[in-house]
Amino acid sequence: MARDNDISDLMAFLAVARERSFTRAAAKLGVSQSALSHTLRAMETRMGLRLLTRTTRSVAPTEAGERLLQTVGPRLDEIEAELRALKEMRDQPAGTVRITAIDFAVDHVIWPRLAPLLLQYPDIQVEVSVDYRLTDIVADGFDIGVRHGDQVEKDMIAVPIDAPMQMAMVASPAYFARHPVPRTPQDLTSQQCITLRLPTKGGLYAWELEKGRQKLQARVSGQVVFNGVYQMVHAALSGLGLAFVPDDLVAPHVAQGNLVRVMEDWCPAFPGLHLYYPSRRQSSRALQLVVEALRYRRPALGEAPVKGSTRSRKVLTNS
Repeated sequence: MARDNDISDLMAFLAVARERSFTRAAAKLGVSQSALSHTLRAMETRMGLRLLTRTTRSVAPTEAGERLLQTVGPRLDEIEAELRALKEMRDQPAGTVRITAIDFAVDHVIWPRLAPLLLQYPDIQVEVSVDYRLTDIVADGFDIGVRHGDQVEKDMIAVPIDAPMQMAMVASPAYFARHPVPRTPQDLTSQQCITLRLPTKGGLYAWELEKGRQKLQARVSGQVVFNGVYQMVHAALSGLGLAFVPDDLVAPHVAQGNLVRVMEDWCPAFPGLHLYYPSRRQSSRALQLVVEALRYRRPALGEAPVKGSTRSRKVLTNS
């Protein structure tokens, strides 16, 4: 293809193919829907190939369109990222970094470390999306995702942002005034447990317990089900049952006597949180600064842990 506007036409095609919508793609590109449709039809005519299948309700790439999306799309992304990086060599770091993470990671790790960076670099913008799904960051247009270390795909660059830490099983003193204290996983079958709904598969999370070499999944049940850990803690504070949540989230309530830890010998440490991004993507200066700000640094001997470190597990992102 030799026309001067071929690159802009390719960008228009990629926007429609990725958004699966002329309306959303037009809004993203800042053009009218009719102009975008005309551009794509003219492109298909020049190539002699149908790139998109259009119906009244959906738009999807044809086989040829999918091939163009998968082969040309990443290359244009790399070119765009490299041009931004070159521009930033003479300018102040700038640009938008989109992050997807769970709420607990945002509150306890990401935001405490990002806030000082954003004050230092006012031209860097950060968009944070709270989501418990195992998001495909490339398909959904994110620059960074956050998962536990054992959940990061091998073709991604992974950077630890949290030390491996602890889960806790807790309930309120008021709950234990009505129920016996559980001491073994078998005791959980007669308890009211506050459960977590996994967003991807829709099932209830089975508590992953370990004691020495013993490992088991306890399929618990109770009156209430949530899809977020903060709500689980609130329910435990209300005396509605046992919650299996990050220890850092409940430590202040335990210290105040509002919650009580039980079965601590069945709540081991697990892999910490990692941020990840595509290995083939050229990193902008803004992205590099965000990654370095979030990177976990092991405290020196005798040094207090970094404020905002977490204690969490893959229960928080789903499996």
